[in-house]
Amino acid sequence: MPRNSIQPAVGPETTALRLPRKRMSKWQLYSRRFRRNRPAVAGLVIFALLVLFALVAPLLARYDHIELDFLNLGEPPNGEHWFGTTSAGNDTFAQVAIGLQRSLMIAVSVSVGTTVISAVVGTAAAYFSGMFERVTLLLIHFLMVVPTFLLLAMFSNDSGGDWRIISLIMILIGWFFPARVIWTMALSLREREYVHAARYMGVPGMKIVLRHMLPNIGSLLVINFTLGVVAAVMIETGLSFLGFGVKIPDVSLGSLIGSGANTITSAPWLFYFPAAALTLLTVSMALVADGLRDALDPTSAAGGRA
Repeated sequence: MPRNSIQPAVGPETTALRLPRKRMSKWQLYSRRFRRNRPAVAGLVIFALLVLFALVAPLLARYDHIELDFLNLGEPPNGEHWFGTTSAGNDTFAQVAIGLQRSLMIAVSVSVGTTVISAVVGTAAAYFSGMFERVTLLLIHFLMVVPTFLLLAMFSNDSGGDWRIISLIMILIGWFFPARVIWTMALSLREREYVHAARYMGVPGMKIVLRHMLPNIGSLLVINFTLGVVAAVMIETGLSFLGFGVKIPDVSLGSLIGSGANTITSAPWLFYFPAAALTLLTVSMALVADGLRDALDPTSAAGGRA
């Protein structure tokens, strides 16, 4: 090459173009796809605000949810009682805050419990197969044809309105349907090469289930958890509305809606405020679940290209 030929300029910009892009991690990819779903982001913001309200509002309320104000009986929303009062003098603002807090605690605990039990039982049934799989599926199919809401109502009626006992009953009765779905997904995993390799290396069966199979259906478990929160809220609301759930002096959104439905014409604020909180909670979690499904599903085009 002649000495006087022009050499291409090599600068920091050219060097930057030649450098390979940093590989995005799996969770960064999921996060980016989720953020592109505006309804899902809006749902997450609404859910975060509801959680903040449930935690902070009881501290800001002038009255406790049990305390009675005999000078303001059945009053509409005003400067002293922001959401009005009941006919007995309870502050509705404090009751809605505590009711939302209690419904969230029940929903999250039930969703966590059912997700864990269904994940372990469904995946173990798929891996061990044989008699264990047949017995497990027989139990699941039997529970699926039993009217579970009637069982919940029957056992919850003897709980004394304790939300902890109600949550435990909902977990024990509500794990079988997601376990059936997880078993179906896990059937293909037990034939994967890494499962066969772990078995040939002498890894115990439950260790294979917990460390090799469950992480590969993590996206399904996340979606089941978010949808489980919505289902648990609706079931608890139905039980409390019918009088089988949380009872006085404790409150939940379902019990508040149930008592407010009797006075919807004379004191509509007793119904509309807890109903609005329940609607925002269920809609926000449904939007988050929809966004997580699109973000975790590689075949979905809703999250856009990475």
